[in-house]
Amino acid sequence: MNKILLQEYILGGGRVNYTSTDLSRLAIRGVLFDGYNKKQVDSLLAKIIEDYNEMNNNIHELKCQISTLNETVQHYRVLEESLQHSILVAQHTAEQIKANACDKAKNIIDEAELKAQKIIDEATNEARNIQTKYEQLKNEVFTFKTKSEALLQAQIDVLKQLFSE
Repeated sequence: MNKILLQEYILGGGRVNYTSTDLSRLAIRGVLFDGYNKKQVDSLLAKIIEDYNEMNNNIHELKCQISTLNETVQHYRVLEESLQHSILVAQHTAEQIKANACDKAKNIIDEAELKAQKIIDEATNEARNIQTKYEQLKNEVFTFKTKSEALLQAQIDVLKQLFSE
């Protein structure tokens, strides 16, 4: 059978005019004159039956191979779908991890800015306290100087009065 007939046979659902059994039962009647040689016809039919059986076996094997290949294709389609799903899940997970990392980085930056602001505020308060203490000490020194000068001036006046008399 040529390739086109074989394809038609497979696609046509395996319908043929004669089965191998039909051919084995086929009897060709000879005519008295110009008849056929029975041994040659039987030999030819035997070869046709053998070829026919081989063709049927080949077709059966091909159908089994097609079935196996279809199952394999289906298996690979399932694997492909599974891999595509896995890739989508991995992409989604990567996006979530990236988003979480960005959020964590933002939180760390915000926390660092708050701590820095707190340190600046504490330093500013301490600088004000030191400035206030400095002003108090400066006033105390000025007061001490003024009192000391007044006391010394009073003692000098007392000495002057003592020695002037």
